[in-house]
Amino acid sequence: MADEKKTEAKAKKAEPTAAAKAADAAAGPTCSAEKCKQPVRAKGFCRKHFIAWRRGKVGDHHRYKTCSKEACRKPRAVGGLCEEHAGKAPAAAEGAAAT
Repeated sequence: MADEKKTEAKAKKAEPTAAAKAADAAAGPTCSAEKCKQPVRAKGFCRKHFIAWRRGKVGDHHRYKTCSKEACRKPRAVGGLCEEHAGKAPAAAEGAAAT
């Protein structure tokens, strides 16, 4: 019975602990956000900051390049605005409106 306890104790010691796993992860690159030392998940950010980046709250480069007018999700064309808000509608739309 004492032998079984010893083998169980050895098996437990062989498994890496949570602290050991964190140390291994910390050996790689760390998050690029200020004062954050978590391991990188994607785009140079840790999990928490990556989610914030996706929401547009972190970082200089925004995920999507859309029109800056509220509730407009069209792609930007000129100066942060879509073609409609910049006043540069496509020629086909102008011709159809004139008829």
